[in-house]
Amino acid sequence: MFRKYTVTQILAKKYWKKSEEALIKKQRILGIDPGSRLTGFGIVDFDGDKAKYVSSGTIQSIDGAFVNRLKEIFKSINEITKTYSPDIVVVESVFMHKNPSSALKLGHARSAAMCATFSSDVEMYEYSPREIKKAITGSGAATKEQVQHMIINILNLDGAPAVDASDALAVAICHAHQSRIQGYLGISKPLVGSI
Repeated sequence: MFRKYTVTQILAKKYWKKSEEALIKKQRILGIDPGSRLTGFGIVDFDGDKAKYVSSGTIQSIDGAFVNRLKEIFKSINEITKTYSPDIVVVESVFMHKNPSSALKLGHARSAAMCATFSSDVEMYEYSPREIKKAITGSGAATKEQVQHMIINILNLDGAPAVDASDALAVAICHAHQSRIQGYLGISKPLVGSI
């Protein structure tokens, strides 16, 4: 019985050291909420468990041929990546639509945003909409307004960012929470490794 307690204590110290390293890591995270017409982006700096708002906004690619809208998403995300130099890029994964055409367009927009970051030396992660909502609000079925409300509180903002920008900030914050948990456990699940 005593030996079992000692082993547990040794393991606890090992995991505590990992968690300490995860908590003191400084990183800038770019969250992307892709859309074929509106793509949200949000940039948050993390110093340990403290989040600091940097920037957010919406890329509007409403007019013109679909290929031109994809080009606008690509150019804008590429410029944002060069301007803010994120350490990590996180995108919301594609969810199933009732309309297959909409799902394909969303997939193309997501790919354009992802490819725009490949010239930077960053790791890329993805989370499902349900994972993101649960990390921010505690419920995977939260509304966009509930997510927006929590983003304002978490980042201590004076005003409300656009809904798509709030979603992108939620993507970044979700990853920060998940990376700390993964740091505790000594695991990581990058979508794309550093280039």
